[in-house]
Amino acid sequence: MEDKQGERFEVEVTTYRKEEDYYGGRWPGKVEFSTALEEDLARRDFTVNAMAIDFADLFDASATTDEVIVDPFGGNADLAARIIRSVRDPLERLSEDGLRSYKACRLAAELGFEIEPRTFEAITETLHVADQISRERIRDELNKLLLHSPKPSTGIDLMRRSGLLGLFMPELLETIGVTQPEWHEDDVYTHSLKTLDLAPDSVRLAALLHDIGKPSTRSEDETGIHFYSHDVAGAAIAKEIMTRLRYSSREITRVSELIRWHMFYYPSADWRKEHGMEKLQDSDGGWTDSAVRRFIQRVGEDLLEDLFKLRIADATANPKSSFDPSEIRELEKRISQVRSQELVLKISDLSISGEDLKQMGISPGPVMGNILNRILDMVIEEPILNERDTLLKIASEMSRDMKTE
Repeated sequence: MEDKQGERFEVEVTTYRKEEDYYGGRWPGKVEFSTALEEDLARRDFTVNAMAIDFADLFDASATTDEVIVDPFGGNADLAARIIRSVRDPLERLSEDGLRSYKACRLAAELGFEIEPRTFEAITETLHVADQISRERIRDELNKLLLHSPKPSTGIDLMRRSGLLGLFMPELLETIGVTQPEWHEDDVYTHSLKTLDLAPDSVRLAALLHDIGKPSTRSEDETGIHFYSHDVAGAAIAKEIMTRLRYSSREITRVSELIRWHMFYYPSADWRKEHGMEKLQDSDGGWTDSAVRRFIQRVGEDLLEDLFKLRIADATANPKSSFDPSEIRELEKRISQVRSQELVLKISDLSISGEDLKQMGISPGPVMGNILNRILDMVIEEPILNERDTLLKIASEMSRDMKTE
């Protein structure tokens, strides 16, 4: 179909139909064609999706809105009232297709609507149907919620209140009521939702899960509450959740690595001194070039931008945080300075390779790997060492020392 401006659109044409005898929480066992539009609209999920346009009257200037819009279930009124309501009996509609429950929560967040009380109650009453939906379908609804909602926390909390969240992400429920040190305003769950709402699209899933490791690592002593290594634990839990939801290996790695490194701390020496904050991490008042290189190596250059976005959202979600975005900008400057140098971040960047070591009589295996990794550590500290003759000499000495040990 082409409009007056020459823009082309796809139009799907089908006959009216009605469906019965649903199975598997989603699929109709009986489909019949119909000649009645209302029968076709009656099988839809929500009233706002159960309207049609009568093209016979669409271009009739004398036709009223009621004549043009076919709306047997009050969808137009629900649009105006900003309500998600099931067509006819909500228990029957949601029993037919378990995905509709997830969709209701997603649409409410995406459109800024409320779920009509009887429809919301029916979500809770049909959890057994929703639990039959494939994890891939749930993942797709979750992605739509995260990427298309101005405030995705609304949808997540609707899923929590209805019981849906426990079906596919029970780990997030464990963060509810987990108190944090005095420099935090909220429990872990509330803070996670605030971080989610503040995060850009590319890091929203990481924002939702960034503190997922805190419940399992929480400890308390005379000095206060602690979450030692919650970033490491959180990365592992995020992998389990995303694997369960059938995310791609690439996306699982990306999100889990963001969670793994989200606790990085960068002291901007100049900025802190200017603001009277003299206590710095290092004695020289900042990161050395080698420290910056190691940071880039650990995180990976392709994740740096998203990691900074996550860090800013995390800190901004906590009003009590002393973090200032200026420090991220200072770190970005330092990274740019170091990047302007010749970087050696991985073994393949070295001036020698495993083939060179083989020619020295070092067989492929743990010994060769150990030598190359030790040399890489040295070159990250002192890039000037990355010359072929120098590294061959170092490798020869390491090999000799290993044989005498």
